[in-house]
Amino acid sequence: MVDEYGEFCSGLRRLTGVDLTSYKRAQMERRIRTYVDRKAAPTLSAFLRHIQTSPADLDDFLDRITINVSELYRNPEQYELLRTRVLGELRPAAAGLRVWSAGCSYGAEVYTLATMLRDAGVGRFQVVGTDIDRRVLERAARGWFSDNDMRSVPPRIRDRFFEARDGGYRAGGDLRGHLRFQTQDLLKDRYPTGWDLVLCRNVVIYFTDDARDQVHRDLAGALRPGGFLMVGATERVTDPRGIGLEPVHPFIYRKAA
Repeated sequence: MVDEYGEFCSGLRRLTGVDLTSYKRAQMERRIRTYVDRKAAPTLSAFLRHIQTSPADLDDFLDRITINVSELYRNPEQYELLRTRVLGELRPAAAGLRVWSAGCSYGAEVYTLATMLRDAGVGRFQVVGTDIDRRVLERAARGWFSDNDMRSVPPRIRDRFFEARDGGYRAGGDLRGHLRFQTQDLLKDRYPTGWDLVLCRNVVIYFTDDARDQVHRDLAGALRPGGFLMVGATERVTDPRGIGLEPVHPFIYRKAA
């Protein structure tokens, strides 16, 4: 029996480099078939042939299957933990604090971290946001957010670091100067190392168990000794001590010094 979905995944990998076999099949297949049905394509094979010749529809499809749902200060209790329980324990190098937002989507988490660090009086820092989707990274670099994106931002933070523009808010240039964005596939690219703090929230929940565990292992390896990893509020690292991490707060792990 032909595995139509499996053949679609193989074709998409050849076309784009995106490997869907590391994502939970039931969730991803349902997501893709719903999208293809809305496009009135008779089969997955027919849809694959179509996006091979239509760059615009390929871009739209990739945007729909990658998870780009976010907002600034999403799960504010987690940022409060970072502010009150983690920042004081970090001992950055002379060059400043290095923070990585892995799977950053359109940058809401990156800008939240930057405002939190600035508000806490951290002078020297850089926050790097990475994502597999280059289009959301282009949006992230612009630093523009809608009212809905900003709904959980404390008013004093919004007024200090953002200006109302074009029906939404844009981050000030002094804030954007601390940020950098680049493409990265967490499932196949090498990880940069030496991070003081890494956030990878609400990304691996869509991965298979093996892929999730490998990402956590690689993230642990990317931390400097004494650095911290924060995962999503519904996530956990399966065997933290087995990869050199110690649970220290809810959703937060520290690498052994």
